[in-house]
Amino acid sequence: MQRIFIVGCPRSGTTLVQAMLARHPAVLTLPETAFFEHLCGDLKWRWGDRDVRPQRRRLRQRLGFARKRAHAALGMLQRRLSNEAARLPWPLRTESCARRFVDLLDARAHAEGRTAWIEKTPYHLLYIPEIEYHVPNARFVHVIRPGEDVLASIADANLRYENNNAFGGGTVHWSRRWNRAAQIHREHARQPHHHFVFLDDLTRDKHREWLRLCAFLQIDAAAELDASCDQPIADLQSEPWKRDALSGQPGQTRRKAESMFGPQVREWLRRQLTPYEELRCSCKGAERHVERDKVRYLSR
Repeated sequence: MQRIFIVGCPRSGTTLVQAMLARHPAVLTLPETAFFEHLCGDLKWRWGDRDVRPQRRRLRQRLGFARKRAHAALGMLQRRLSNEAARLPWPLRTESCARRFVDLLDARAHAEGRTAWIEKTPYHLLYIPEIEYHVPNARFVHVIRPGEDVLASIADANLRYENNNAFGGGTVHWSRRWNRAAQIHREHARQPHHHFVFLDDLTRDKHREWLRLCAFLQIDAAAELDASCDQPIADLQSEPWKRDALSGQPGQTRRKAESMFGPQVREWLRRQLTPYEELRCSCKGAERHVERDKVRYLSR
């Protein structure tokens, strides 16, 4: 069973990549679970948000017992996958909770005759070490978009959906988060179970990027795809900003920053954000290095 996590900074194109893969007959996917956020906590601290310290761990957590939020997330996952009430008792320990999470997804994928499942929670980028520890042979697809366009998309969503608190905090706050995401992408650039999709490459040459992605995930790139993404991957009532991505069809690249920000803000972003081309070179160059090592190993 292929166990795949799509990660990245929010508004980078993770839903689009998930919707593309959801059209493949070998793939099971589902709405965001945020499971490892609930299991491990400290989301804001992991982002490096200002004036945030790690939460004090309770005695039960120091002893290896799972957080209550993890139990709630497991219950929701079981209802989503089977339409059945949660099985009781829930596993008590953190490791057992993670194992139940994997078992639920494995079982549903097997029942549907699929060979891979995909979990897409962008924030799971911050929990890669825990996922690698708890999920055997996990693979990660990092989706990356130019920082100023991510910030512009976040600002746009915050204005259009003002009753939703998902994108609050402002430009300075999200610029720090994008830089943190870029740092994590770089840290995993030379690791063989990590693959990088740059959104502008995907929209410019969908076929080439699709072949690369399927090769990494070991699924048939020539398989007949569903005409549209029929698997439920988002709740549009609570996440209306995902509507355009659900087709799984990349559109033309648009520089969102140029329509949202004036020259002064764009110049500020240029100075503050990790340079996008440097990030691209780091990740793409590392992928080529990994591929060369793989070829050398197989040719021995």
